[in-house]
Amino acid sequence: MSVTQTFYDALAPRYDKLFLDWEATTREQAALLDRLFSDAGFDRRARILDCACGIGTQIVGLAALGYDATGSDFSPGALAEAEKRAVQNRVDVRFKRADFRALSDVFAERFDIVVALDNALPHMLSENDLNAAVASIVDRIAPGGLFVASIRDYDALLATKPPYSPPYIYQTEKGRRTAFQLWSWNGDRYRLVQYLIEDEDALQISKFECEYRALRRAELSDLLRANGCAEPRWLFPEETGFYQPIVVARKSKRADV
Repeated sequence: MSVTQTFYDALAPRYDKLFLDWEATTREQAALLDRLFSDAGFDRRARILDCACGIGTQIVGLAALGYDATGSDFSPGALAEAEKRAVQNRVDVRFKRADFRALSDVFAERFDIVVALDNALPHMLSENDLNAAVASIVDRIAPGGLFVASIRDYDALLATKPPYSPPYIYQTEKGRRTAFQLWSWNGDRYRLVQYLIEDEDALQISKFECEYRALRRAELSDLLRANGCAEPRWLFPEETGFYQPIVVARKSKRADV
């Protein structure tokens, strides 16, 4: 089992605690993505695959808007949580376990839109793994379809290599919840330790560890172009309201690409 799978399997039951209100976040992010898809010429009949769906933060909200929704992830723990939340929200989402480096092993069909949000691609710690992931993802997009992903602003972070991320401190009805990360850098890779401190009914401290490789925007853009996408377009938080830069790339309409 990889360190990344261990991280998400362990974090899944508590992942929603990283938000003040997970349900509200799903609605807000779905509305944001809906506008982005509409601007690109897609309506709610589009077939969407969230290939790094986690506990369903994006795909549950998109399904509630009426999209043909499929979610995949390589973490069984995250998928189990996503399935539970889809039922709780009374939405229809098909879930499959899949590694986004090999999506065609699970999905024979192609999708109008494939998304991979919340810094999923930087889990690829080598160039070979990242190349495989981008090729696999673009391969499952229909000709003329859309790829939408978000990553941290590593172009800025690599300049300073900060040792931590600013904390999120939430005041809830029962007390206070704090989430923060410590980062230990080694070149362009870093080990992340996620802390979650809950001082509500009782004090509870949780710790989860993972690894990332800082991915510059130019590197991802080059890979998308090399795999048959038109000029990728980067959108920033001040434009979208999303907390990370988002890349939007359209796959060539040529059937042989």
